[in-house]
Amino acid sequence: MLVPAAMENQITEEIAKGIKAKAVLELANGPTTPEADLVLEERGVLLVPDVLANAGGVTVSCFEWIQNLTRESWTEEAVKATMLDALADALAAKERHGGTMREAAFVLAVTRIADAMRARGNS
Repeated sequence: MLVPAAMENQITEEIAKGIKAKAVLELANGPTTPEADLVLEERGVLLVPDVLANAGGVTVSCFEWIQNLTRESWTEEAVKATMLDALADALAAKERHGGTMREAAFVLAVTRIADAMRARGNS
């Protein structure tokens, strides 16, 4: 596994062609160029995009806020399950829509926002 965690645009198209890892877990913001995304996809390298890989901190902060408001409590296992479900949902969106994992994560996010807006009566 390759974990770019420092700078954006560090995995370019040329660098992507030489990556030997089976998976890339983006911990930096935007470490992979759009061209490199496509190369990795063509080569069958699983790329977990930054928007998904870095969602844990924001998600747990939200969980803590809700717990404080409602006096509920969730186990570490429940939080981990939520994060794994998010990955599974992104993989399923990739299966349905094709494209890269980044595109699938964005499609999933926009779909969920639109669904929430419709549920609230906003069209």
